[in-house]
Amino acid sequence: MTHSNPVMDFLLTRRSRPAGALKAPAPEGPALNTLLTAATRVPDHGALVPWRLMVLEAPARLRLAALVRERGPVLGIDPAKIEKSAASWENAPLIVAVVASPVPSEKAPELEQLLSAGAVCVSLVNAALASGWGAAWITGWAAFDRVFVEQGLALEPHEQIAGFVHLGTCDTAPAERPRPDLSAIVSRVGA
Repeated sequence: MTHSNPVMDFLLTRRSRPAGALKAPAPEGPALNTLLTAATRVPDHGALVPWRLMVLEAPARLRLAALVRERGPVLGIDPAKIEKSAASWENAPLIVAVVASPVPSEKAPELEQLLSAGAVCVSLVNAALASGWGAAWITGWAAFDRVFVEQGLALEPHEQIAGFVHLGTCDTAPAERPRPDLSAIVSRVGA
């Protein structure tokens, strides 16, 4: 089947925007709620909702930038990487933290629930891009530092960051980048 389909055209040409290129304004109010609603329409075996979203506004982002500068040296992170990370927190128009929060289930293993949280990240990025916003899915070293996520974001011990989705306005489309060669990564399995 080869007919024009705007959804497929979007998916085949979508490109995240560099987080550093995002500027104000960012989606807010009903526009943000629409993006968050679209983001949460993902596969979720058993309707467990094994994730939650945190909209990080300016005061929180500044506090988290300070925590990045505090934690980086303790972890032995290169000073340039610390400053780059802190600046991304300070300069982002808006960040949505997608928190993987698996729940006990005989039906859906934890890995499946973590993958569902990842689907929320990609769906939020795609919803934002499809709506004309700039978006980037970022993690970075702070996402994996338990002190940062527990002190800075009040995550519970069983929770982890699936991604920090940066949202804002971006005037320039990024250049296309090389894509995987399907012949190198796709195999066909018969009987």
